[in-house]
Amino acid sequence: MPPPTQRLELLAPARNADFGIEAIRHGADAVYIGGPGFGARHGAGNPVEDIARLADFAHRFDAHVFVALNTILTDEELEPARQLAWECHRAGADALIVQDMGLLELDLPPIQLHASTQTDNRSADKVSFLSGVGFSQVVLARELTLDEIRTIAAQTDAVLEYFVHGALCVAYSGQCYISHAHTGRSANRGECSQACRLPYDLTDAAGEPVATGKHLLSMKDNDQSANLRALADAGVRSFKIEGRLKDLGYVKNVTAHYRQLLDRLISEAPGYQRASSGRCQYTFTPRPEKSFNRGATDYFAHGRQADIGAFDSPKYVGEPVGEVRRMGSGWLEVASEVPFTNGDGLSFYRPDGSLGGMRINRAEGTRLWPATAPEGLSEGMALYRNHDQAFERLMERPSAERRIAVDLRVLRQGQALQVELQDEDGHRVTVSQPYPPDDARDQERARDTLQRQLARFGESDFQLRGFSIELARCPFVQAATLNQMRREAVAALVAERNIARSVPMRSPARTPAPVYPQTELSYLGNVLNGAARRFYERHGVSLVADAYEANHEPGDVSLMITRHCLRFSFNLCPKQVKGIRPDPMQLVHGKDRLTLRFDCKRCEMHVVGALRPGVFEPAAVPLTLMRRPAKGEERA
Repeated sequence: MPPPTQRLELLAPARNADFGIEAIRHGADAVYIGGPGFGARHGAGNPVEDIARLADFAHRFDAHVFVALNTILTDEELEPARQLAWECHRAGADALIVQDMGLLELDLPPIQLHASTQTDNRSADKVSFLSGVGFSQVVLARELTLDEIRTIAAQTDAVLEYFVHGALCVAYSGQCYISHAHTGRSANRGECSQACRLPYDLTDAAGEPVATGKHLLSMKDNDQSANLRALADAGVRSFKIEGRLKDLGYVKNVTAHYRQLLDRLISEAPGYQRASSGRCQYTFTPRPEKSFNRGATDYFAHGRQADIGAFDSPKYVGEPVGEVRRMGSGWLEVASEVPFTNGDGLSFYRPDGSLGGMRINRAEGTRLWPATAPEGLSEGMALYRNHDQAFERLMERPSAERRIAVDLRVLRQGQALQVELQDEDGHRVTVSQPYPPDDARDQERARDTLQRQLARFGESDFQLRGFSIELARCPFVQAATLNQMRREAVAALVAERNIARSVPMRSPARTPAPVYPQTELSYLGNVLNGAARRFYERHGVSLVADAYEANHEPGDVSLMITRHCLRFSFNLCPKQVKGIRPDPMQLVHGKDRLTLRFDCKRCEMHVVGALRPGVFEPAAVPLTLMRRPAKGEERA
């Protein structure tokens, strides 16, 4: 017996409901979005009403909406978070993305739970545990190799989700505290200050400089375009695009790119199928390199490799487009074969290594007139385009349609004329009218009228794939009657799809309760409330330390744990050069000095430092979520 067909899900980001709708329209099988609070992207919150609007649109295509409820919570925030979970459930959300295990101790709605990547999902025993306590889907660490994913997949029945595109956090997600230590803004509470994108000096154990003014903790952007088949074969079922803070052009462009790649994979591999309905048509050719990126890497998918860092700049440098051939008064000429457009943005590296840029006011062939004279630009310098005005104009317009394929039959059943409509998923409906008494005199014209009127699906979600008239002779039917039959058939099919729509259900926790892989949890467990403490104790953890965010004056600790290794990046790894152990090293930014320690057994780097004096402020509950229920309002 052949193995069951596996559904491959394309999961796209949504800063807001409109972005989410466009992601669905451009091919996403699911989108993830933040609610009005407790999401790990502080600037990407949305009212529950917008989540409902997004869910209504997504469900038309049997696509799903996941709500990020993935910050760690204080005791005072648990009840508002619980209420929000119920509100999202009633709004039609299909799953909650969760980091704080305290939520599992509460009266949550019967909604599917997904384990956020911030729960640090790197091992088979951790993923198996999460599955055992009720998580249906687990977001894997970005750092995992294909072999490590394969090992995890063999030991769990949870759906495995993996980031395939977008910005990379240098630290293991959920294991980064440098933002809180330096600014009081916790990444685990959605307010990362992005210390990893700052420039640093690197010194060795003797204090000698190794690198100066480089963005040594800034990674290139993730791009797994070439690895989708390998990831699917290793066990990944949900392919996630990063970017809840990215612009709409990025969402459209990158979603369409991976939709086409996954469709090609599914067409070539019979064991896989799509996770939602409808096919997309685009007015543009997807080009992910034209959307914001810091260069591309597939990170650790095939093991450790060099050149994963964006050390020169954390900004979007752009595509190479040529070099400066000549410069004149207010203009420059470029040695290039690419067409330029008024409004293009170009960048270049100055002699000191800093990134410069300019906006083009006027372009005539390869002669360009910048809006202002670019400082530091000279002849012979390489140019990059980080804003393609022509491409961005395409992204600003309606750029995709998504339609569900249907087959239509016209037939006679007794004394009734019937129109039968069946969609690509097998849903079938029939509408009937009394059979007209007279045959049409002009049979060819009658058949043409039947097909022309019944095939007009207009702005609906459906597109005609097959049409058949199964009548010996066509009766005379008025166009208005045919239009009414078509409208009734479309409405009936929409209703049938709604009834049959698959609603993800929460997985039951196993009995007896599974045991957590560790018996002790340090601050790395991110326990900020009593409910989370009870959860871990109930699952066999005997010692539970407070989260880093709860400590007022901790000393030096690992503020960041990462698979990225600066010794390796600068050919100072003992595995590369025997006898060299420049340990510890230091990162210096202004007055901040961070010690680097290397765990060679695990092949990890620890960035060690202390809390800056005066930055700690107890986390406050968002006032907008502390409202009392209105009189008569249901308490979930």
